[in-house]
Amino acid sequence: MPAALVLLAAGSGTRVGASVNKVLLPLDGSEDPATSALGLSLRVALEVDDVERIVLVVRSGDEDAVAAIVQPLLGEREVAMVVGGATRHASEQAALGVLRTDIEGGRIDVVAIHDTARPLADTGLYAAVVDAAREHGGAIPAVPLTHLATMSLQPVEKAAGDALVGVQTPQAFGAASLLAAYTRAAADGFDGTDTGATLERYQPDVRIVAVPSRPGNLKVTFADDLRMVEALLS
Repeated sequence: MPAALVLLAAGSGTRVGASVNKVLLPLDGSEDPATSALGLSLRVALEVDDVERIVLVVRSGDEDAVAAIVQPLLGEREVAMVVGGATRHASEQAALGVLRTDIEGGRIDVVAIHDTARPLADTGLYAAVVDAAREHGGAIPAVPLTHLATMSLQPVEKAAGDALVGVQTPQAFGAASLLAAYTRAAADGFDGTDTGATLERYQPDVRIVAVPSRPGNLKVTFADDLRMVEALLS
């Protein structure tokens, strides 16, 4: 049974000092929007094997700019576009609304969710989290933290052996469990900090495992991150 991919692109450019959504900014020094975080993320997503549907969650007002990037990359493929909400949870809820019929009909067994602000995720990581989700119920990429961390500054995840790890995307979960959790969250008015938190609250029997990733799968949050991604791409 195939999987579905959700690409989140409903953020902003405030913290990178841009007047537009950061995932729309070219990353190679050119003016080509296909080299943006969104363009790079979509290119990889289109290459992932065994994917039935791709849902792109965008910010209201970005539809035309996103379409200009996406359409030249699609070829014969199709991508569903949906406007996201004010929070990550609301954006994921919107994507699951698009996929609900396919999930309930048993046409999709796993949903992988990726933040397009991480443009360097590769097909191998997608495959690893989807395979792990099929085996265990859920999967999250994780990398060891190499810097000092304090609970007062940022949340941290603790792995086996008391090692601290940072979590990334794409994250993958059994489609039926994910939809059930978000349906209950909507009824309760619950807004989770991330996908795993919602699963843990409403589907506590789902086992979520860590999948090894690499530090290079970094997230563009600040202007320095943009420069680092550009350097890695070059």
